[in-house]
Amino acid sequence: MSVDILNPVEPEHAVQRAIPMTGAEFIDSLQDQRCVYFNGERVTDLTGHPAFRNSVRSLARLYDALHQDHDSGTNVLTAPADADPTGYTHRYFKVARSAEDLLGQQKAIAEWAKLSYGWMGRSPDYKAAIVNTLDANAAYYGPFADNARCWYHLAQQRTYFMNHAVANPPIDRAKPFSDAKDILVHVVKETDAGLYLSGAKVVATSAALTHYNFLSHHAVSETNEPPTAFMFFLDMSTPGIKLICRNSYEYAASQSSTPFDSPLSSRFDENDAILVLDNVFVPWENVLVYGPAHKPIDFLMDTGYLQGTCFHGCTRFAVKLDFLAGLLTRALHITSGDEFRGNQVLQGEVIALRHLFWSLSDAMARTPETFADGAFLPGLSAAQAYRALAPDAYGRVKEIVQKIVASALIYLPSSAKDFQNPEIDGYLERYVRGSNGVGYKDRIKLMKLLWDATGSEFAGRHELYERNYAGNHEEVKLQLPAIARRDGSMDQMLSLVDQCLDDYDEFGWCNTAWKD
Repeated sequence: MSVDILNPVEPEHAVQRAIPMTGAEFIDSLQDQRCVYFNGERVTDLTGHPAFRNSVRSLARLYDALHQDHDSGTNVLTAPADADPTGYTHRYFKVARSAEDLLGQQKAIAEWAKLSYGWMGRSPDYKAAIVNTLDANAAYYGPFADNARCWYHLAQQRTYFMNHAVANPPIDRAKPFSDAKDILVHVVKETDAGLYLSGAKVVATSAALTHYNFLSHHAVSETNEPPTAFMFFLDMSTPGIKLICRNSYEYAASQSSTPFDSPLSSRFDENDAILVLDNVFVPWENVLVYGPAHKPIDFLMDTGYLQGTCFHGCTRFAVKLDFLAGLLTRALHITSGDEFRGNQVLQGEVIALRHLFWSLSDAMARTPETFADGAFLPGLSAAQAYRALAPDAYGRVKEIVQKIVASALIYLPSSAKDFQNPEIDGYLERYVRGSNGVGYKDRIKLMKLLWDATGSEFAGRHELYERNYAGNHEEVKLQLPAIARRDGSMDQMLSLVDQCLDDYDEFGWCNTAWKD
């Protein structure tokens, strides 16, 4: 018997006392029945497996930081929860009601990002970009408006780690949705209790470690076809979910190196997975959209998610550029490369890019846009600029590092264990020492960090991530003219041109300022 989606089941999630998980509680929360495959085997304990252990602890550190922030009275990361003012949550999980709120959220995002030096793009506050507008914009979700309101408060309750999976397996991108139903996530059965779905999503980043994943499609066919038009939250411990993980850089580091050799990849690897649904049950209270085909198409612009995810992404990206600019500066000092004018020029370019993206993050907070029910969103113009410029900027920073640090990135001993071998340690001390009085171990330590950031497989994955963070590299720029026409900025540009053209004609000046 089908449920009446105009009168869906009332959400069963009871909003309780709002207190974030501790790090230990986060670790315990992953010891459930989730089905994760790595290296040909099902992982029975993610929290202790060498492919995931350190990443789990990096995330746990974020949760502990919330408690430290609140208990110390610092309150940079945390703020009172809406449904429980005596409790608290991460600031970005709350709707912004002013530019001051957005500036507070910016600081909270940045402080959490600093704990991974900008290298964890899918930290638990990432999906707050969807969650924090659910209550204010509940009407957008029509018959599921109560679900949206409930999820807004539920997410604050424990500061859940959420992520998303929206990309479809690219088996044949030339085919319409109707010809790929066996591949796409689709509804196989509808009941009074909820939906049963099968299919797959790809590039489910950090899905193995999340509590919930938000599933939707980037686009759907222009028909009201419920099997493809949906949005819902998926509990990652639900039976029938299977995650097939890519190679783990953390695992590789644990098998062949030490933290000294792989300081980033050994603890900040956000594993990407193929997410398979095999007759997976999703209760109605987890559904936000079911039926209207235009909703997944309009979602990016109509829910504030575009601005929200760009605000988080740009702020985290700026922290990452802080780290890379500082690391490059140290590397140039250790090699005396900072004495050369050409290197100083390129170093200045990296610093300029750092300033640019901090400025865009600031602009998003300081020039907000009003939204539903008195909510404020980060400024769209700066968000669009970030989307368009960040992919090439990140590649440029990597290129500059490789150009001016050059071979110093690569002539390094294979392992810190080489220091323990008296047959070669003396040679390393003599021939691999740094400039300006820097000893060989400190030089090698820094260069290995820079290599992990810019030259390793982990670094290559990060370049791919930043290039595609906000979508297809053409699409993000293609949207700019359309948005400029919609928000009036294109009219401003054209008006200025028309004003100039009206100053003169073929006979001379028309504007009295220049007439004799």
